[in-house]
Amino acid sequence: MPQILSTKEANLFRQVIRDYEEKRYRAGLKAAEQILKRNPKHGDTMSMKALIMNAQGKTEEAFNLAKEALKVDFKSHICWHVYGILYRTNKNFEEAIKAYKFALKLEPESQQIQRDLAILQVQTRDYEGYVQSRFAMLKARPQLRQNWTALAIAHHLEGNLQEAERILTTYEKSVSVAPSKTDFENSEALLYKNSIIAEQGETERALEHLEQECKKCLDRLAVMELRARYLAELGRKEEAETAYRALIDRNPDHTDYYRRLVDVLGLTAEDEAAQKAIFDEYSAKYPRSDAARRLPLDFLTGDEFRAAAKAYLSLMFNKGVPSTFANLKHLYSDSFKKDTLPSLAEEYLQEAEGSNAEASSDSSKGVGAALFFLAQHYNYHMSRDLTKALEYVEKAIQLDPKSVDFQMTKARIFKHQGDIAKAAEAMDQARLLDTKDRYINTKAAKYQLRNNENEKALNTLGLFTRAETVGGPLADLIDMQAMWFLTEDGEAWQRRGNVALALKRYHTVLNIFDIWQEDQFDFHSFSLRKGQVRAYVDMIRWEDKLREHPFYFRAALDAVKLYLSMYDKPEGVNGANGNNANGEDAAEKKKAAKKAKKEAQKAEKEAAERAAKQNPNKAQKDKEEEVKKKDDDPNGVKLAETKDPLGDAMKFLEPLLQFSPKNIEGQIAGFEVYIRRKKYVLAAKCLKAAQALDENHVKVQELVATMQKTMDGVLESLAPKIQEALKTELA
Repeated sequence: MPQILSTKEANLFRQVIRDYEEKRYRAGLKAAEQILKRNPKHGDTMSMKALIMNAQGKTEEAFNLAKEALKVDFKSHICWHVYGILYRTNKNFEEAIKAYKFALKLEPESQQIQRDLAILQVQTRDYEGYVQSRFAMLKARPQLRQNWTALAIAHHLEGNLQEAERILTTYEKSVSVAPSKTDFENSEALLYKNSIIAEQGETERALEHLEQECKKCLDRLAVMELRARYLAELGRKEEAETAYRALIDRNPDHTDYYRRLVDVLGLTAEDEAAQKAIFDEYSAKYPRSDAARRLPLDFLTGDEFRAAAKAYLSLMFNKGVPSTFANLKHLYSDSFKKDTLPSLAEEYLQEAEGSNAEASSDSSKGVGAALFFLAQHYNYHMSRDLTKALEYVEKAIQLDPKSVDFQMTKARIFKHQGDIAKAAEAMDQARLLDTKDRYINTKAAKYQLRNNENEKALNTLGLFTRAETVGGPLADLIDMQAMWFLTEDGEAWQRRGNVALALKRYHTVLNIFDIWQEDQFDFHSFSLRKGQVRAYVDMIRWEDKLREHPFYFRAALDAVKLYLSMYDKPEGVNGANGNNANGEDAAEKKKAAKKAKKEAQKAEKEAAERAAKQNPNKAQKDKEEEVKKKDDDPNGVKLAETKDPLGDAMKFLEPLLQFSPKNIEGQIAGFEVYIRRKKYVLAAKCLKAAQALDENHVKVQELVATMQKTMDGVLESLAPKIQEALKTELA
């Protein structure tokens, strides 16, 4: 039998819950222990104490206490709910769902348990279970609109669009009082319903619903864009033209509106004059619009292109727009345009030199802008002539020695010449011209990393990180999830032979993507409360393809290659710095590790002292969470000591192959791992995929030879089913 608390202790138990929710862990623990002194077998209090201990980082002790609580009071829904929360916080979602379901059997009316179960189901993409949970929540509280919307979303994500629409329509019919015009939740729900209708392929009905039900929606831009799109899809060109013209009037720099207007007018690439007339109309109507002047350069040819490009370049040079080359470099796929643009820039320079006009007081305009454009042109990979690029950038620097843009371009030229050290030095000089600019600071640090100056790069970035962060600039960069830095830093350490730190950086990137995945938890409830349902569905779909991100692919590929080298040459990459762990090397390594540890502890102590001085009241609170935040392998030594490098490589490889199957580098890496793991069928699949992407790739030819050689040696010893599968894949 569970122990019954007195009124005083029951109030104290409620205080324990409040303390946990408000993260006052010490106070909550103290209150829980007061209850347990008189009621040592009170399961609910034991569970809450376990929850607080888990929040303090004492995971193993928390689980043991939670199990004891279940033994004491097996039929307590609180004990089972807490048990589920413990599993959830430790990312064992399957066991958490089991615990939540058992808690729900004991307390079917608990909205909190039902909500936690529903959130976990959508997090794990168990849409069938999510539909059931949301239906139960709707039955319990049908007066809340968000419960209806949540059930519609559940059906939508499951793929049942008709049922999702029916749920939303049923709620709309049940409302007796019309929502106010400023009701944001109603506005978003109507637009969400409209997107469901359109997703079913019923464009005509979607347009009708939009014009009848959504005309007063608060997101006017979305309504206008959807209406224009539906009209275009239905072939109602005159109305679509009017709709897109209205959108251009609203935002004359939105390039997609112009392209869609040209499409609905039925103009082809040959109709240059007709297309140009449209853009001329808007460039006259909106003189400050860049899009109306720039977009014609995409389709104009010959003398028409030359005239339009000359006018555009002259305007941009006179204004001194730094992004002029970036806006035009996509035209370089056309050889005529690639040759014409620099010749026009040189003509501009000749005209400026021939005129007697006084030089502009701003050297970034006029001649300076033209020289900058030409330096970028000759530095670009499709028109590269680094001698000329350096010549033009030096002339630009003579005009304005303090221009950050000019100095940065000079550094890029050195990089393309292959002189990374000189490039890093030049970029740092550019940084010194404007020490308050975060972008140039970041660029300088990146070049320092490319030059394998990890410590110097970290100091450079430390100029813009928070001084009070415990752990110094590196900890702050990890908190800010600066993946570009972590990847570049890892690659630099890898080049320097420090396997441990390289792996640590790659695993940090992997952890950041896991955090992004876990961050969804905050939005499953928040988005429904705030009515942001369209953005929520977009987020869910984005999260499903999260590891398609280029940052993940790059770090994962680096990690896989490093693990492969560790497997192939374990003696060559063993330890923290890539040297064999014997003799003087081992002593030096031990000394360096000890020094690094001392410096890290010193930096942490100094940062903590600065933080305490700035906010003395916060220091005590931070101490409570210090255990949880501590990293037991800050330098990656344990990662480098792995006994199964291929197994660790799979953590990176599986998402890489799943979400980036069209990248040949990923397929090659997959083959290299699987062939070493003797997973020959999977290796053959990767080889086949790589051949489909580019059979003439040099590396693919090597893999074919490797596969053939391997099969000659082992094919006969394999099971008949594996032999058959291999023959199918390699056919």
